[in-house]
Amino acid sequence: MTGLGPDAWPPAPIRTERLVLRESEARDRAAFIELFASPEVGTHIGGHRPRGELERAVPEVPGRRPGLFVIELDGAMIGMTTLDRRGTERPGHVRPGAREAELGYMFLPRAWGRGYAAEACAAALEWFAAALPGEPVVLCTRTANTRAMRLAAKLGFAEVERFEEYGAEQWFGVRSPVTPSGRSAPDAAG
Repeated sequence: MTGLGPDAWPPAPIRTERLVLRESEARDRAAFIELFASPEVGTHIGGHRPRGELERAVPEVPGRRPGLFVIELDGAMIGMTTLDRRGTERPGHVRPGAREAELGYMFLPRAWGRGYAAEACAAALEWFAAALPGEPVVLCTRTANTRAMRLAAKLGFAEVERFEEYGAEQWFGVRSPVTPSGRSAPDAAG
């Protein structure tokens, strides 16, 4: 699994109280298209893409790559969460030039407001902490997305800075690694 730890990708499916986090499958293609074509989702990621363009561009098995978990509820995809290395050319880092793991997530609008993002992201973060113990995770979201900022706080992310990117003010936070005693490690930025 390139850059995200020593374990082979994909891990076994992760089961939470209501959800399953798993590797993408061909049956998820329509949900991926719906997700990226959604004007509501696009509001938070800089715009949606035309459905026809997506129908032509999305592969038969979309999103099959290390760090991407499909989130399934009752046998159907409702969203995805990702753990990717943040590009060094982008603003927002714990240490200059670092390629921190960055948590991302997107859900279909019909799944919003039910706590699925918190449940899925917490499970992905727990998996990551086991795969790469002691490594911080970062999260970046538009400041206009107040729901995402509340979720970041709930997941344990603390604001580091704000900056302009993609034509909007961004909130950038870090989640310090958790030590075996269950307490955050001191100064993960040092």
